[in-house]
Amino acid sequence: MSSLLLALWPLFALIVAGYLLHRVDFPGAAFWPGAERLNYFLLFPALLLGSLAGAPLANPALPRLALAVLLGLAAGWLALLALRHWRGWPAARFGAIAQGALRFNTYLGLAAVGSLYGQEGLSVAALMLALLVPAVNLLSVWALSAEQGLGARALLLPMVRNPLILACLGGVLINLSGFGLPGGSERLLDLLGAASLPLGLLCVGAALRPQELRGEAPTLLGNSLARLLLMPLLALAVARLLALPAMESTLLVLFFALPTAPSAYVLTRQLGGDSHLMAGIITLQTLLAALSLPLLLAALA
Repeated sequence: MSSLLLALWPLFALIVAGYLLHRVDFPGAAFWPGAERLNYFLLFPALLLGSLAGAPLANPALPRLALAVLLGLAAGWLALLALRHWRGWPAARFGAIAQGALRFNTYLGLAAVGSLYGQEGLSVAALMLALLVPAVNLLSVWALSAEQGLGARALLLPMVRNPLILACLGGVLINLSGFGLPGGSERLLDLLGAASLPLGLLCVGAALRPQELRGEAPTLLGNSLARLLLMPLLALAVARLLALPAMESTLLVLFFALPTAPSAYVLTRQLGGDSHLMAGIITLQTLLAALSLPLLLAALA
């Protein structure tokens, strides 16, 4: 447990630092949107591209890991559809709840993986993201747009334009080509990627909105319980069913136990979802994850 806390507490310290910096208006309100865009469109794609370009595609556990990712996501999605039918949620509300249960804070996840397993873990985690990022984005857009009757083009267009998905695709293609990253480009991607995670965690803290926790208490708590406890238990059951190796099992559970992504708020606003509920879900899950993640990982150790 002590080694886990040593690995994880700096990550949450950065989140708290981001929140405090935002509260005292340093370095200014205009900084945070620009930092988020820089990270989303350049730094974080560089990290994914570099990790996937050198990822161990010959790992014999990868097919089972891919199957585990898709099985866990599909089971969670079917449960959400059943709940929507039972509760009669409109798309605006269902979209926020679905993102709270399915999306994950990629910055926190990769920072945790890097602290626990180093480059080997980052390479395997990047392969998981190559599956999770497009699937979760598609489900999120569909959940928020279910009542608008959008066609396949409208659903797939945000994915085609998503820099994280493009980076995953580029990294896999470079890996499969066998040419690698020439002329020092690997070092360039390493430098860009090294800046991504600390900046991303600061931005996560700056995006926290404690004032949005007022009201909706049962929904906020239920959604947080589903994301931080039920989803990782589902992932653990799938990992045991498919007999995944220890590191791959831990990574699967970790990514299913992460708090939802701050970018879910932006997507919710763009597609007319319940942004008040979404902001509350993001804030509460991020705060609770400071306790749930160390406990969960300690139980797996």
